[in-house]
Amino acid sequence: MTGSTRRVRVERITVSADGEPGRDGRPDMLAVEEPVQISVLSSVSVSADGVSGSDRGTDISSLTMRTPGHDIDLALGWLVGEGTITGIDDVVGVAQRSRGEGLDRAASVRVRLREGLAGPAGRAFTISSACGICGSDSIEAVRLRARWDVESDRCQVAASVLMTLPQQLRERQATFDRTGGLHAAGLFRADGTPVVVREDVGRHNAVDKVIGYAAREELLPLRGHVLQVSGRASMELVYKAIMAGIPVLSAVSAPSSLAVELARAQGLTLAGFVRGRALNLYARADRVT
Repeated sequence: MTGSTRRVRVERITVSADGEPGRDGRPDMLAVEEPVQISVLSSVSVSADGVSGSDRGTDISSLTMRTPGHDIDLALGWLVGEGTITGIDDVVGVAQRSRGEGLDRAASVRVRLREGLAGPAGRAFTISSACGICGSDSIEAVRLRARWDVESDRCQVAASVLMTLPQQLRERQATFDRTGGLHAAGLFRADGTPVVVREDVGRHNAVDKVIGYAAREELLPLRGHVLQVSGRASMELVYKAIMAGIPVLSAVSAPSSLAVELARAQGLTLAGFVRGRALNLYARADRVT
């Protein structure tokens, strides 16, 4: 067992070409899905009564299901997507811990913001491994929250480069090779050079881990970069790309209608069905040469 995989015993049933059934027990490797609590705290200066307040309590507590690993990047990327931070300079401290085993295992990440910043919404809520925004934010709200102008990015990427990205992403999915059960997101430069790849049971978590890495490395905004994702392109992935300043989002499968609408409204290049020697361009096709 590692942090991201777990071995279990399964019963495998097969039927031969001549119809003879077979049954045997064998080990199988699973992708781990466990909760992590992300607590965001505001920093305050010393008050008038002399009480020191490096923390003034939890502004927001978010519980999300994820694959363990890169939890700090997950938290930072989520905060970029929420419009709370624009980089690591907005964070004055990060701590993580884990405890328990099995179904009682719990992990947490505490992020303390610089003075003057508040948590995303000042409330506690839960996110599943399946969805982040789920259409709760309107396209107008996304426009108002975006810190960087994706539409003006002059990034150009060759179609031949985009066609190589799914395979490059696949080659770097070490946990998927063992389990067959994870999504992936990868950040690439416009010439196809890989920057970082992350895996997770939740597609949006994998994207948050990529964006959180970029925040830690002081790469935001991600002008001139391409975000490649496994599977489909949902509205929330377009939203997260916009919030990180990424001008091009490429997906192996189809986009949703709202993803296309948001990409067109914000000037993000959206490619779908990027497979083999073909792809579809749904928004800002002029960036693809």
